[in-house]
Amino acid sequence: MSGNNLKTARRCTLALTGALLFAGAAQAQQTADDARYDRAMAAGYKAQFLCSGLWNGGKSANQIEADELTGIYERIADIVPTLTAEIDETAGQVRVAFDTDMPPRTAQWRAGLGCASMPIGTDPADGDKLPRLARDIAFHHFDERPWPMGDAGALEPDKAVPAVAARALAGDFGGASSAALVLRGGKIVAEHYKPDFDLHTSQRTWSVAKSIGGTLIGHAVLEGVIDPSQSALLAQWRDPADPRGAITLDNLMRMASGFYSDTAGNRTDPVYMGGTAAFPRAAHWPLLHAPGSRFRYANNDILDAWRAVYERLPEDSRLAYPLSFFRKLGMTRTIAETDWRGNFILSSQVWTTSRDLARLGQLYLNDGMWNGERLLPENWREFVSRPSGPQPEGAFGYGATFWLMNHSEGVPADAFAAMGNRGQYLVIIPSRDMVIVRRGYDTSENRFDIAAFTAAVLASTAR
Repeated sequence: MSGNNLKTARRCTLALTGALLFAGAAQAQQTADDARYDRAMAAGYKAQFLCSGLWNGGKSANQIEADELTGIYERIADIVPTLTAEIDETAGQVRVAFDTDMPPRTAQWRAGLGCASMPIGTDPADGDKLPRLARDIAFHHFDERPWPMGDAGALEPDKAVPAVAARALAGDFGGASSAALVLRGGKIVAEHYKPDFDLHTSQRTWSVAKSIGGTLIGHAVLEGVIDPSQSALLAQWRDPADPRGAITLDNLMRMASGFYSDTAGNRTDPVYMGGTAAFPRAAHWPLLHAPGSRFRYANNDILDAWRAVYERLPEDSRLAYPLSFFRKLGMTRTIAETDWRGNFILSSQVWTTSRDLARLGQLYLNDGMWNGERLLPENWREFVSRPSGPQPEGAFGYGATFWLMNHSEGVPADAFAAMGNRGQYLVIIPSRDMVIVRRGYDTSENRFDIAAFTAAVLASTAR
């Protein structure tokens, strides 16, 4: 080999060695950063659920540790129990440290708005800067009023139905049930809770929040705020050259935006655990399919759908809008939570009781009427339960923010349902004047069979 060729070979060898060393160092740094990020996310998760469970749910820290902080995301499941939480009752704040050189992850409670997860690296003292409602609206309950605005006179037990509801708590339909409630003819005919739970114990709805969001959108449609058939036209999509301007509110409500998403089901961990602002993140995805042509279950579609309404509401009514609607129904223990900017996270973060969900179901049985006042557009029930968009594979169809039970054996074709992670269900059956609520703490290995339970409840009422 000539001298020049030898020098060239040496340079190539040195370059390759350097590249390998750099790649190894970069990989090691990435691995360390990933581990640190997972700890930060786990700390945020623990702070959020403790905060919400304590001051939205009325639960003890021990109850939350047993129920809310088990059966969680695999990536952080082993980390969460190792982290220590500091509960500040005076400030309404939960702080969880994840490393010595960074501030703890912080969740801040606010009356009527629940808990907001602060961004990673935020000083806990900044919790005072979060958006809050203009006036003090600490929980004001209507418990002594007659049902459904209050709790008085709600129960008229049926001879057969309570036994079926009790079977849900016993595990006969799978899962780990915390509550089962059946409403028929406007009265509660069966109601069961697991130990340490009662009619006022609140749980996170998970994706039942999407249907609650769809209901709030319906109220906004009634008020003339927005039209589902028109472009959602979020602030981020208003450039005339942006193809996302073609996405309608209807597309978003039917999970048919056409967006790309980076995970199956379009998980939103940075929003739920990382303190990332919900609206900017949800709206940035590119189109992969023509709007309205493909079903893809996605948190972002619902976040964007609510944002379309939020941007059109007067600024001074935005924060109070969900709570004001809930109060009209007597849903005084239902709290829709926001991020630290005041954006509602209506894909998952609503806390409510079984009775409040039953009230929501009754609103749909009434086709949007409540105490003589129309709260939803006429035939909104038909709109949310109509499979007019592309349909998912599997046992259930999809309408607009509600699942459809039109192919479930033993269940009327008009049945539709709100469904959420860990076994949260609100089933509405207009033809039987019935609402079924089931709450739980299911895991992926042990799921509740809502179709079988619904069929069993219906069979018991037919005797």
